Amino acid sequence: MEALMQKMLDKKVWAVVGATDNPAKFGNKIYKKLKHYGYEVYAVNPAYETVDGDACYPSLKDLPRKVDCVDVVVGPERAEKVLDEVIEFGIQNIWFQPGTFTPEIIEKSEGAGLDTVYYNCVMVELDRRNNQL
Repeated sequence: MEALMQKMLDKKVWAVVGATDNPAKFGNKIYKKLKHYGYEVYAVNPAYETVDGDACYPSLKDLPRKVDCVDVVVGPERAEKVLDEVIEFGIQNIWFQPGTFTPEIIEKSEGAGLDTVYYNCVMVELDRRNNQL
């Protein structure tokens, strides 16, 4: 899993599905953390027009460009739909934050041949790799 996480973190264009303007939520913290470390990051959430002053898109299909990696910050009940979009749009990398997946979702993701990270938090991994812990 370590090598796979590093491979994904080397990708520089990300979408955060579940991004939010609420600073108490992980969708906000993760979005800002990726931006802080220099990633080109897109917010995806149909409930918002902007996140952190940036345009927010209703779904992955609405993004202005194809992303390298999708970070999932929504519950499992919505995560499967996100996974279906990732597969449909040919995105190779998906990172499920803790609490966003079920064993069936992971099985479907890996079965589709996607590089899949789960159980690990992208914020923790970014800080660890940048000696911020």
